[in-house]
Amino acid sequence: MTPFAEPKFRRQHPFDAYILDFYCPAAKLAIELDGGEHHYRLDQIRDRTRSELLAREKIVVLRFWNHQVRQELDSVLQAIWLALQQRCLSKPSP
Repeated sequence: MTPFAEPKFRRQHPFDAYILDFYCPAAKLAIELDGGEHHYRLDQIRDRTRSELLAREKIVVLRFWNHQVRQELDSVLQAIWLALQQRCLSKPSP
């Protein structure tokens, strides 16, 4: 993905045994939205296991709580945009 290309995200993208909420293949960036169920220990362990698998594949995961998206949308979008810029600028040109 070039620095000026429009990022494309896939919703509900299958990856291994998991479904990623949003995934940008060009930047290898996953976005996960967490609801109240992620307060439970088993869900936290499952999330950590998934994040470790994705990290081995060089995929960066951004996690946001649902209430953050509803109440702090600008800061969530800014975090996503910064991650996209970092991912694109850190990749060597072909």
